[in-house]
Amino acid sequence: MQLTAAVSFLTVLQEESVSIHTYSHSFLHIILQNLEHRDAGVSNAWLETLLAVIEALPKETVRHEILNPLVSKAQLSQTLQSRLVSCKIMGKVANKFEVHIIKREVLPLVKSLCQDVEYEVRTCMCRQLEHIARGIGTELTKTVVLPELVELARDEGSSVRLAAFETLVNLLDMFDGDDRSQTVLPLVKSFCEKSFKADESILVSLSFHLGKLCNGLYGIFTPEQHLRFLEFYKKLSTLGLQQENGHNDNQLQLQTLEQEKKYISVRKNCAYNFPAMIVFVDPKNFHLELYSIFFCLCHDPEVPVRYTMAVSFFEVAKLLNSDVYTIHKELVTLLQDESLEVLDALVGHLPEILELMTNRGENNGSESKLFSIPDLIPALTAAEQRAATSLKWRTHEKLLQKYACLPHIISSDQIYYRFLHRMLTIILTNNVLPVQKAAARTLCVYLRYNRKQEQRHEVIQKLIEQLGQGKSYWNRLRFLDTCEFIIELFSKSFFCKYFFLPVLELTHDPVANVRMKLCYLLPKVKSTLKIPTDKHLLQQLELCIRQLLCQEKDKDVLTIVKRTVLELDRMEVSVDAEQLEKEKQENEGRSTNINDKIFEKKRRDSKASSVMAKSINLSVPGSSFGTSARKEEKKSKLVRSQSFSTQALHPKYSNIEKCPNKNSATGYTTSISGMGKSCMLSFSDDSFRTHCTGGGGNAAFSSSSSHNLFSSADQKNNGHKEGQSRRMSMKNRKSNS
Repeated sequence: MQLTAAVSFLTVLQEESVSIHTYSHSFLHIILQNLEHRDAGVSNAWLETLLAVIEALPKETVRHEILNPLVSKAQLSQTLQSRLVSCKIMGKVANKFEVHIIKREVLPLVKSLCQDVEYEVRTCMCRQLEHIARGIGTELTKTVVLPELVELARDEGSSVRLAAFETLVNLLDMFDGDDRSQTVLPLVKSFCEKSFKADESILVSLSFHLGKLCNGLYGIFTPEQHLRFLEFYKKLSTLGLQQENGHNDNQLQLQTLEQEKKYISVRKNCAYNFPAMIVFVDPKNFHLELYSIFFCLCHDPEVPVRYTMAVSFFEVAKLLNSDVYTIHKELVTLLQDESLEVLDALVGHLPEILELMTNRGENNGSESKLFSIPDLIPALTAAEQRAATSLKWRTHEKLLQKYACLPHIISSDQIYYRFLHRMLTIILTNNVLPVQKAAARTLCVYLRYNRKQEQRHEVIQKLIEQLGQGKSYWNRLRFLDTCEFIIELFSKSFFCKYFFLPVLELTHDPVANVRMKLCYLLPKVKSTLKIPTDKHLLQQLELCIRQLLCQEKDKDVLTIVKRTVLELDRMEVSVDAEQLEKEKQENEGRSTNINDKIFEKKRRDSKASSVMAKSINLSVPGSSFGTSARKEEKKSKLVRSQSFSTQALHPKYSNIEKCPNKNSATGYTTSISGMGKSCMLSFSDDSFRTHCTGGGGNAAFSSSSSHNLFSSADQKNNGHKEGQSRRMSMKNRKSNS
């Protein structure tokens, strides 16, 4: 209950549930009261809450409610827990007040606690000196904090000495050159000398801070001191592994388990500091000074050490720059490491590492770049196989994602024969969805950079046949995932050319999940179309949507279909302006030619009619046979025209049949051309109805939506052209008669 209350009080403050004034009045006293709880865990929980609250409280509240009571709480007469709490509070309030307030009210308490009789209090206060030094500035740090640190560094308690050493290292930037050379450097040398002899407790900490320490004191080192610290680092890097005169050291043979753990931690810290040590010796001297240590750390028998080297490998490669070729072998070694943890750590920056090595190595030409990293391809394939056979699918997924960089590293043929087909196999056989998706995307990247048409067509064909038309619905789902990646990575025309129709074929898939996933993909599919180039594909898309609306029986899929139809209706199809203008010019030219031909034909018909009229026998001027015949022909033509208009424009006079599925999403009115029939589908909000006419005319589409999927302009043009064609035919028969 106490722990939960402490967290809740902090949440009230962070979420600003009440004003800070109300919080100070209602909550602060409860927090301060529970700092003295007899249970150390409860006391620490309330202390963490108080330290977070101090940052938000007004200065005056902190001074009166928290700082002033510290004078009595920090006295030796108070409990150990009370004095420890006082140390942490003083470290927190140091940045809250002005320097003169800290100097007058806080620093006397700091000195008192640094001299406390309990080593726990001295250690705690020593670790707070860094925060206090940042709050009081350089001058007071030099005159007040540094003397206390020097004295604590010689304390009888090992934990106190360790705290003093770490605080000194963290405050190096606040000391001037004299302080570093006259005060800090002698202390550091003393720590290093004692670490192997009498004070192994500081060894782990020293190895962790050594890189920062060497670079912080770099400017004051003599050449001899520089060499001494470098040798000290080398010794730490192989601690626990040394052999002298071909025999193991007797002391190492008697190592306890605790010592072994300590030595492993030391070597791990050396691996962590390796980039800093490269800076310390200068990257130009890497091969001479540090390569042997780099080799040992990459081949260390303990996984944590090799893991740390894998994490820092990218930093090392950046520092070496043009000399990065010197660590090619170690890259291959870590790729082939038996531990997947090491592989996972290395793969995080694998694209950047490979790019550095191929661009800055000895062999900089694109043709010979493979030879700059010997055995790279076998190491990469072996690493993937190891990840695939393990249970750590996240490492496998990560590795496949990073392998997408390989087109920039190795040749297209190497990728095709060694990696591309492997990606397809993973998609088909692996059981982990994230791994399959990662393989699918990487395969698409490989396909994107493959310029050999035969290889491209082969891969495309396999994707369609083995995934899109696969027997397993799981493969067909992965085909849709792959198509989504293709839309992302390739041009719109590429998708339309190879994958548009295979995707639409899945509207007839027997598995509802496949049809549902297809519906989610359809907006992206439509976004690849350009009008008028892809007009026929747009018609196919519209047909598939009508079939889904009319034939879908699964209610969940139908819900998605309706939602997708509305989304598609709102989408604007891209217009290819250049192609549109070209077709417009062609249509105008074709129209001009047709009009010229019609005019010429009319002229010839008129001339022939006049000649025929002259040849008629003038002995029968009163006969009405010719006039009657022409009237009958005009009447017949009028009846045919009305009949055609009725069939095309008035479907309400035809038979009405209900569509098997009465559900609908929009108010579309469409038609589907059949063999000898024209079926009008009327989609309303309540029902689907089919109007069938016996004529063989073209389909006529209309829509109440402003973004109609089916253009009515085509209907009018088709109807006009057909009517015009019939009238021309009638005139020809008339003239012939």
